[in-house]
Amino acid sequence: MLDIAGSVDGWLGQGRDFAVATVVGVSGSAPREPGAALAVDREGAAVGSVSGGCVEGAVYELCRQALEDGRPVRESFGYSDETAFAVGLTCGGVIDVLVVPVRAGGPERTVVASALSAVRSGEPVALARVVDGPAELLGHGLVVRPDGSYEGTLDGQGPLTRSASAQARAMLDAGRTGTVVLGGDETNPGRPLTLLVEVRVTPPRMIVFGAVDFAAALVRLGKYLGYHVTVCDARPVFATRARFPEADDVVADWPHRYLEATEVDHRTVLCVLTHDARFDVPLLERALRSPVAYVGAMGSRRTHEDRLARLRESGLSEREIGRLRSPIGLDLGARTPEGTAVSIVAEIIAERHGGTGLPLTGTRLPIHRDGERLPPPRPRPVASTAAHRSA
Repeated sequence: MLDIAGSVDGWLGQGRDFAVATVVGVSGSAPREPGAALAVDREGAAVGSVSGGCVEGAVYELCRQALEDGRPVRESFGYSDETAFAVGLTCGGVIDVLVVPVRAGGPERTVVASALSAVRSGEPVALARVVDGPAELLGHGLVVRPDGSYEGTLDGQGPLTRSASAQARAMLDAGRTGTVVLGGDETNPGRPLTLLVEVRVTPPRMIVFGAVDFAAALVRLGKYLGYHVTVCDARPVFATRARFPEADDVVADWPHRYLEATEVDHRTVLCVLTHDARFDVPLLERALRSPVAYVGAMGSRRTHEDRLARLRESGLSEREIGRLRSPIGLDLGARTPEGTAVSIVAEIIAERHGGTGLPLTGTRLPIHRDGERLPPPRPRPVASTAAHRSA
């Protein structure tokens, strides 16, 4: 539900009643992941999506019904020959959807309002809701913050509430949306129940080093993908807000010095577009020893080989150097800054989700691998973009 927080928050502010349908389980090839949501208000207005169009009509009607009778409902939608083009997923997958009415005076409204308030304020937050279990708990949930404080309850201050808040906080710390099972053991006897924990954390960072034309295109795509984008260049005349109006931050500083001073984590991606040894080598020495998710550097094959030699001379190990993606990007045949930016973000997405970078045509790998990471193929194909061939 947090993926449509902006629209639903507006409805709350206007005092509207609405119902939210959330994807709570997926199997096979399905277009949306757990947490994807569709909301419908009393007037019939709808925002969001749970299936990319396959079952929207049926889910819309479930939302209208939930608003009328005030009862949550869980429903599965899957492929069948009879209903493939009516109610079902023609792609062959199955999705489970939980529909919860959010009406004035209801306990769900308080929890939803608290979660949306945190999102509006830019605070990390986890929304944990019961998606399978006793009927009286279906749709009930908690809002959990990084310090462990929470709002809402499953059993007062009992073991289920404490366990749910602890599990949600752990998933918030990991920045991961998913399901957890509680109860049915010695600690929490009784029927097990399943929680969907939706997490909203601060955006991951993309730091683009080198205030060049390729950087401007990459900033636009980085913002589109939800990154907090910083452009850094040692030349103040080029590192200006006028040149990069869409960047969150524009920094005039030596790249290696800025990297040492700024905060990065396992979600950060670094794109080095300077292809100048004065900047690249000291920057990459630090970047390849940092915990970031991705380090890519632009340059020709000749520049790349010279860069590798300098990095080895600086004392980096082969394992550290092996983290470097250079020449940066996938081989798309791109020549323009915009096309090159697409090739770079395509490689970042593939690295993040375990993609091969190969055409789906002719491959037998699952299209959706539920977050499973696969090692990138080696050897990597020869890049052919003009940017890669530049010295």
